Amino acid sequence: MTTLTIGPHQVGTGERPFVVAEMSGNHNGDLDRALAIVDAVAASGAHALKLQTYRPDTITIDVDTPAFRISGGHELWAGQNLYQLYERAHTPYEWHGPIFERARERGLTVFSSPFDASAVELLEGLDAPAYKIASSELVDLPLIRLVAATGKPLIISTGMATIAEIDAAVRTARSAGAGGIVLLACTAAYPAPPADSNLRRIPVLAEAFDVPVGLSDHTPGIGVPVASVALGACFIEKHVTLDRADGGVDSDFSLNPAELSALVVETERAHAALGGTTIGPTPAEREGLRFRRSLYVVADVRAGDEVTAANVRSIRPAGGLSPVEVDRVLGRRFTVDAARGTPLSWDLI
Repeated sequence: MTTLTIGPHQVGTGERPFVVAEMSGNHNGDLDRALAIVDAVAASGAHALKLQTYRPDTITIDVDTPAFRISGGHELWAGQNLYQLYERAHTPYEWHGPIFERARERGLTVFSSPFDASAVELLEGLDAPAYKIASSELVDLPLIRLVAATGKPLIISTGMATIAEIDAAVRTARSAGAGGIVLLACTAAYPAPPADSNLRRIPVLAEAFDVPVGLSDHTPGIGVPVASVALGACFIEKHVTLDRADGGVDSDFSLNPAELSALVVETERAHAALGGTTIGPTPAEREGLRFRRSLYVVADVRAGDEVTAANVRSIRPAGGLSPVEVDRVLGRRFTVDAARGTPLSWDLI
């Protein structure tokens, strides 16, 4: 399994989680708001900003028959047709330059999900360091071939996909020259129920395809992505907005800036907590070993006194005989005087 490079970041197993904030349509059609989201993402400590690059007519056509209408599984947008949703949610091509520039000024890695050749051309002109293939496009092997031919890393979302479909996408990306692949476990429902996250698939995908695996998450909050780190997720993508109360196409399942900051902190803590498989005292516990229980003289005694439960007990700290020896010492006699607080040793009895 390889580690790959996205901008200045190493992404892969063993690396700290790479946290990506997805703007999507939460700019609400306002470039100033889009730039404010960039600033908020940078201030949160997230590592990257991601866009979606399409125009309504590059992703669908304006038809209002049942096949083009949105229904179950996408409850936030139910009743609209696809063209209406994408007209509302798209990020205009002419905004990409200012957004990329602002992101880079703020120290963010910035890339996008392209949906056709015109998007790839635009993003190549902006020197995007990587590309994301959205879940619904996983089956568009000609698009994957086109994007992989750039030689950049591909991040492939696997929502709705069967193992055979994922295999076809990975094979296509590799054969076309992708500069590394990350697969993202994903539940393509908006919002997604946590119970449908199936995080146990993360190590299965990693083993099956020998690639780094992450999570594209549409559940509320940060609990699911933090949990995913324990199962090996090294790439975390969440939608972000300035304030859910402002509305927006994805606002209901997006994080606000404070939550995004918490996601960065808590996923890094989760990663640090994985540690290794050693069982035994850790360096942080070594001082605590002094405060284990042991047998101590707890009342002043003189030579010849009997060892009883009144003058010898198991207490903290360590230093005396192990508590397991208590039955062997009770009833014996002290051979010397001993003051209260003396650790019991065999030469005292």
